[in-house]
Amino acid sequence: MPAASRATPCHRPARRAAAVRRLLAPPVLAISAVLAGCGGGGATGSAPAAAPEVGVVTLAPEALQVSTELPGRTSAFLSAEIRPQIGGIVQNRLFTEGAQVRAGQVLYQIDAASYEAALHSAQAQLAKARASLGTAQGNATRNAALIKNDAISRQQYDDGQAAVLLAQSDVAVAEAAVQTARINLGYTQVKSPIAGRTGLSTVMPGALVTANQASVLTTVTQTDPIYVDITQSSTELLRLKAELAAGRFARDAKGQARVTIKLDDGSSYAHPGQLAFTGVQVDPGTGSVTLRAVLPNPDGLLMPGMYVRAVLDAGVNPQALLAPQQAVTRDPAGNASVLLVGKDDKLEKRRIATGAAVGNRWEVLSGLAAGERIVVDGSQHARAGDKVKAVPWTAPAQTGQAAPAAGKNAS
Repeated sequence: MPAASRATPCHRPARRAAAVRRLLAPPVLAISAVLAGCGGGGATGSAPAAAPEVGVVTLAPEALQVSTELPGRTSAFLSAEIRPQIGGIVQNRLFTEGAQVRAGQVLYQIDAASYEAALHSAQAQLAKARASLGTAQGNATRNAALIKNDAISRQQYDDGQAAVLLAQSDVAVAEAAVQTARINLGYTQVKSPIAGRTGLSTVMPGALVTANQASVLTTVTQTDPIYVDITQSSTELLRLKAELAAGRFARDAKGQARVTIKLDDGSSYAHPGQLAFTGVQVDPGTGSVTLRAVLPNPDGLLMPGMYVRAVLDAGVNPQALLAPQQAVTRDPAGNASVLLVGKDDKLEKRRIATGAAVGNRWEVLSGLAAGERIVVDGSQHARAGDKVKAVPWTAPAQTGQAAPAAGKNAS
């Protein structure tokens, strides 16, 4: 090893001190620069921080349609189970399954031969009874003339009058038999009592049917208009009635509740209806009341037994307050609150109660009043108690859509 590189033990502490000074030199210089920058202002002191800017919406009352969405089930407006009223062999089926039929249209033809014969027999009995009546009336007329001259006894006269009455009753019985036979002959044509759409036929030509049998031949259902049966909680019904009585909600011009339908796939049914019936008894098992609505069904889209969601328009709240959803925050317990700009432009946190969602806003049930300013944007830059600069908030334009409401105030 060269002599220049050798270091005696006494030189080692000096070298270590020099190395430490070289390592500490940059931080010391940096700290010195910072201190120089902080004090380099001379006579100009630090300016106070400006109040943060927040976007606010001023609450204003507006009319709100109050509605309730409930589960419902469709049912036929009219339905008729077709059964034979006489017995016999089915000769023909005179309709197409699933087709629309008229009231009084013949659906089945039952063999009528025996019933035609019964009608002819009854008509013959009627003719015989009428002939007997004519004979009895002739005898009674002659006896009436003879009794005046005492040519016959009183008994013979009375017998002649009784024979007339008996013949008249025989004629009445025969007429009733003819009418019955004619009715039975008419029953060989099984007709639809209502207009509607037919179901499946349970019999084919050649089948034997009996009068008033348990099984139906087919079913005719009228579905235009159609019923929607709805169940609503009695508690909710009482609340809505109380709010209507208090004048919070205003009824429509006709004083009726409008009903719209959402189908099982989420789509909306095109034809609204009216509430036609409200139950007068509460189901003790479920605590609900049955409501029935009537809706037009010209296209036959609704079929009996379908599950739907019925939206009942309960009325109009003319003084509703609506807050943008992004202005409302909730704690882990689900309690809603908002930040509002209060007195002296200071932020205040307030708990509120919300109702139904109306588009991208919440209905405010309590906690806020008209004219108060709630913070929608900029709340991350300030806390409750801070003084802020409130500016009107406008909704940002939605990209990818045809400029519908750019800059429109959400309130």
